[in-house]
Amino acid sequence: MTKKVTIYTISDSIGETSQKLISAVLAQYPDLEVANNYRFPFVNSEEHLLSILRDAVHDKAIVVSTLVNAELAQAARHFAQRTSIPYIDLMHPFFEAIHAKTGIDPIQKPGTVHTLNSNYFNRISAIEFAVKYDDGKDPHGFIDADVVLLGISRTSKTPLSMYLANKAIKAANLPLIPEVPVPEMIHTLPKEKMFGLTCAPEALVKIRQNRLQALGLNQDANYCDIDRIKAEIKYANELFEKLGIPVLDVTEKSIEETAFTIMDQL
Repeated sequence: MTKKVTIYTISDSIGETSQKLISAVLAQYPDLEVANNYRFPFVNSEEHLLSILRDAVHDKAIVVSTLVNAELAQAARHFAQRTSIPYIDLMHPFFEAIHAKTGIDPIQKPGTVHTLNSNYFNRISAIEFAVKYDDGKDPHGFIDADVVLLGISRTSKTPLSMYLANKAIKAANLPLIPEVPVPEMIHTLPKEKMFGLTCAPEALVKIRQNRLQALGLNQDANYCDIDRIKAEIKYANELFEKLGIPVLDVTEKSIEETAFTIMDQL
């Protein structure tokens, strides 16, 4: 029989932090069914808070809180202690640990993490850059890029570029095709900002076949042929060696893992 759970998330901002954590936790319980996931943002009064908590008791829910207001958080904790409702405070144990270590108190301002600042605009600029200079559309973008990714088809160039852009890193990428010469400026770029991407031939066959299938296209024998793919990889590796740049194998790596390696080297 499938187990079910009801979750309440309470925040004095939009509640995005708790939703991310819940998604990460529930991914570890593939057989668990979430009957309801109620989200209560912008809770800024004790009356409103207690009303929600009483409903949570009625629904036998697990309550996850990201309240930064100390008085509201304390009221929620006291209510949970009285009613024995499962209650998780994501913020204040961390606040208390920092205070114990440094003596510094939090500013208790909801939504601070979402405040529009220079980092936000840098990310937007980097995303626009990644879209503009995706797949070598304009080689002049390589000069202004923080990172230039080189690789044959389906080696995660575009997803990596967009992930890095979300970290405010301007990424351009260039698809490598043996029959198409690379732009001359590639040979003049700083080596430290270029990264070669490679993948196991057998994995690329499956990835390319799945890509064509997803697009509703016929299986291109040359595009998915393992000998052709091996020739492409050989060509790419020779170029990487000539350029003297690091090579990252993405075969069994997530986008996050590869991006972390790139950011660490930067």
